[in-house]
Amino acid sequence: MDKDSIYQFTVEKLNGEQVSLASYSNKVILIVNIASQCGFTPQLQELTDLKKEFGDKDLEILAFPSNDFGGQEPLEGDAIATFCSNYGSNITIFEKARVRGQYAIPLYKFLADKNENGRINSKPRWNFHKYLIDRNGHLADFFYPFTKPTSAKIRKRIQRLLTAEPEK
Repeated sequence: MDKDSIYQFTVEKLNGEQVSLASYSNKVILIVNIASQCGFTPQLQELTDLKKEFGDKDLEILAFPSNDFGGQEPLEGDAIATFCSNYGSNITIFEKARVRGQYAIPLYKFLADKNENGRINSKPRWNFHKYLIDRNGHLADFFYPFTKPTSAKIRKRIQRLLTAEPEK
């Protein structure tokens, strides 16, 4: 398995199911840490809209609820799923996780550190920090929380990755 790829990680869905990120191979992925009580929470609707726009073209959006920033995710388990459903959410919600610091889950340690991912240093600074993954599972870009998911910048970058052929 490629050590510079997210496919080496297994993460847990809200229902407790373990999911290998290798199951998303050949897809473009946007990974986002979310929180229900954040000023950026309306971005959940934009993430849903982005998935509607590009989902049939192999875009996946993976959301990781986190309470790391300002205690803005007090919800747990099913309450998180219910909250996200208020946005008509069609994105995949994973178990609440730590996304920064020494207790961050391995996926987020990998995403945040160039020594791990081979490409970019970008630790989440707040909720709704976004990581864009190419069809080979490699970190392609990141976007700060204030960059809206439906911004031209993100949409163009996704479109470019969707039209690129995966490496063999």
